[in-house]
Amino acid sequence: MRRLVLALLIGCGSSANPTSPPPPPPAPQDAAPAPADAESIDAAVATPTAVSPPVDTTTGASPSWTAGPPVIVGDSVDGAALRAENRARLAADHSAVTILTGGTARELGQRLCEAVVPARPAEMPVLLKPNMSGIDWFRNPKTNHGDNGVVGRTTDPEFVRGVVRCLKARGHTAITIADGFTGKAADWDRLIKVSGYAAMAKDEGVRLVAMDDDGVWDVQGDQPGKPLGVRGMEKTGVPTLLMPKLLAEHLDHGLVIALPKIKTHRFAVFSIGIKLLQGTAMYSDAAPAFHQKWRTHKEIGAALALVKKGDPRARAAYVKSLERFAERMADILEIEAPDVVLAEGAPAMSGDGFAVMLPSKERVAIGGTNVILVDRVGAQFLGLWNHRGLARELGGHTTSPLLEVAAKRFGVDIAAPTVVGDGAPLLAKPRPAHLIGMANFEIDDAPPAHEPIHAAHVADGLAPTIDGAPDAIWDRAPARRFVTDYSGATTPTATTVRMLWGAHGLYLRWELESAGLFTDQTRPTDVERVDLYEEDCVELFLAPDPETPARYFEIEVGPFGHWFDIAVDRTGAPGAKKADNAWSGGLVIGTSRDPVTHRAVVEVAVTDPAVIAALVAGASLPIGLDRMEGQRPRQYLMAFPGRTARPSFHAPSGFGALVLDP
Repeated sequence: MRRLVLALLIGCGSSANPTSPPPPPPAPQDAAPAPADAESIDAAVATPTAVSPPVDTTTGASPSWTAGPPVIVGDSVDGAALRAENRARLAADHSAVTILTGGTARELGQRLCEAVVPARPAEMPVLLKPNMSGIDWFRNPKTNHGDNGVVGRTTDPEFVRGVVRCLKARGHTAITIADGFTGKAADWDRLIKVSGYAAMAKDEGVRLVAMDDDGVWDVQGDQPGKPLGVRGMEKTGVPTLLMPKLLAEHLDHGLVIALPKIKTHRFAVFSIGIKLLQGTAMYSDAAPAFHQKWRTHKEIGAALALVKKGDPRARAAYVKSLERFAERMADILEIEAPDVVLAEGAPAMSGDGFAVMLPSKERVAIGGTNVILVDRVGAQFLGLWNHRGLARELGGHTTSPLLEVAAKRFGVDIAAPTVVGDGAPLLAKPRPAHLIGMANFEIDDAPPAHEPIHAAHVADGLAPTIDGAPDAIWDRAPARRFVTDYSGATTPTATTVRMLWGAHGLYLRWELESAGLFTDQTRPTDVERVDLYEEDCVELFLAPDPETPARYFEIEVGPFGHWFDIAVDRTGAPGAKKADNAWSGGLVIGTSRDPVTHRAVVEVAVTDPAVIAALVAGASLPIGLDRMEGQRPRQYLMAFPGRTARPSFHAPSGFGALVLDP
């Protein structure tokens, strides 16, 4: 059993200086710091020089801070002892990783716990560390299509319930669920209520706490969030790291089980076991210590400033910041490696980890006793292992640098881990990845899961008249009728689209049923209408190069002839203009309406040279056909549903295929 040294930290306590100004508002977890100046931007590109802050010369522990409210650090943790033990343990742990599939989140949690968690004495205390918070909390589900900002980003509390029941069946009674947090006490109370953790913990009779200490809301009792100094960190990338008292106690004489959500992450590439530990990070640079988690990835602010400006140095700075983050997370992993990882993917989430959430078709759970190997298998499940497209975006990294750095640091062979369980066959074939990165790039391997729409060819002189009226030429075009919304759900609102193509343009005819004609008719139709999507309209997304679906044209047209067109580039390529409002589709528009039958027709000819150049017989072009309809409720209709957690037309995963018939 592990025993780490908890030593008295001599002279490490301090009190606040009443004349000192208050610290700046803290950056939330995963958020970038304040905009950087030119000097820090240059530093983000260059290889930084490690400068250790003052260290207590008596104990070698990371120092306490002097600003802010008084937080007394009375003990310290022997980081060197933990580092030696964890390095040896993980390097020697070649055990199999288990993948289970099927059943509910609760069933998966209980089954995985039974299969993976080693037997320990019933009296041993157990700490369960799930994903419970992030930066996208508390959306109003009434105005965000049922999305409360928490579900899908955090570990399902029913999965945790299954683990709790497994442990209770083994006789464990001292079970604590805890996560690090960055909000106020009231925010924590709201989070555990909205997420379902409060009710679950009460039902199961287990303790639920935040591993944070702001000097106010967890200073009574055994102070689970009390920050302890960590000795021997001065030569690492996190010399001022502190450790929550609750975690230190369980690392000393308990069992630590990590319960991450399996998901992609816009910065870390994916978030599983290693990334989960950022929630425990505290730093003594400023008070309160638990508001300093952002310091683990402090260079990202400068890198994103370059990205925003389109600076050619941007991608190099971004990759460098990710590599620094990976090194720091490896430093934290060295002293805080969990005994077991039970990762919840019921479902796993692709996208960016926050705003765009794309659930996996399978419901899985992945677990093992070596966190690095669990992350390796999780990466493969997400399609982000040995990925050439990712390497093009991240300077050669074929998976998350967090995984690469940790494997190298601990000497763990991640080439071909042993995988067992009924979900192991899921890895028999390469899995498609879908990652939306912060640096304006997107990895999208998923082939269109929809039947393509066909456009019939028309010879010169036979092109349709664009006026919204019936025309026999449209009968040659195969009709595509859809009633689905962005999630793939069936709606009562039907839309039919027909398409033709020829030497002089691409032609579309939209026939709208249940049309409410919610459009501001006082606005002119002879000038471009910005924000037309806020009213009723149809939308065409077309990528002229099938190899680059993230570079596409968007055209919006309303039932009264209002229009908006734009070129979009989400590739993140150097110098790429993400939104080019100056682009013109060379549109010709004709519409008609019947308020009595609630029907409307929208016809469009797209004559832009770049579009015409892509019109080649037999070609298959990425396409999105979408419709905005109504006010309350607002409908987001898609012929090719992206099945995102909330409406998003700007996702190539929602594109189908336009086939140009000869």
